[in-house]
Amino acid sequence: MNPLELLWDQLLSRQPELVRKAYSELALPEQQAVRLHLERMLNEPGWHPEQRLSARVAIQALTDSEDA
Repeated sequence: MNPLELLWDQLLSRQPELVRKAYSELALPEQQAVRLHLERMLNEPGWHPEQRLSARVAIQALTDSEDA
């Protein structure tokens, strides 16, 4: 698995701690790009329901860590 595949595997793992760890290792511009992509996955048509669920869990994990 290449590093980009590994990153997205972690971000979409539905495991909040793993999501937060992977995200925290990114530079700010990369974090912003990831957040935008997760929002698109959640809100744009054409994504599989399982992909939407993974994006929702990732967004929630990141939001929870910001609120803490």
